[in-house]
Amino acid sequence: MSEIRWLAVSAATALAAYSVAAPTRATQYATFEEAAKRSFPDATSFKEAALELTTDQQRAIAKATGLPQRAVQWKAMVALGGRATLGVVVIDAVIGKFELIDFAVGISADGKIRNVEILTYRESHGYEVRLPAWRKQFAGKTKADKLRVDDDINNISGATMSATNVTDGVRRIVAVVEALKSANKI
Repeated sequence: MSEIRWLAVSAATALAAYSVAAPTRATQYATFEEAAKRSFPDATSFKEAALELTTDQQRAIAKATGLPQRAVQWKAMVALGGRATLGVVVIDAVIGKFELIDFAVGISADGKIRNVEILTYRESHGYEVRLPAWRKQFAGKTKADKLRVDDDINNISGATMSATNVTDGVRRIVAVVEALKSANKI
């Protein structure tokens, strides 16, 4: 067998073995409701909300974050303490390396991130983004923070794409919430 043909067969065999050894399967770690309760354990109730952006708000968010604005409507839960709004939890999904990562971000009424929850993870690698130690970095950050991997958010070796894309998603949600708060829609 020629060397080139042998290399091609070896590469195909290795790829097939990797595909079998590393299947992609979705693992759900929390529901949106559970994430809301973790974000605001002191809330007395939650109210579902569909947040909608105007075209001008979408452009402003894209400019402010350096990220394309993908959605007009955002699924959210407003956390209430009696009649007072404690904050909002917004759900989104980003691509890890190949598959979607569903996550939720809790943001208090003063604009500070309460927490980031990974809801569903589908990748075979990079699951470390769901670990509390990594997600804890977001707590207390606001729109004034960079919210960028290798700036104020630590990267995860072996999970660079997942870490970067979740961080970008959090930055986008912070901007969405700020835009809607400014327009008195939250």
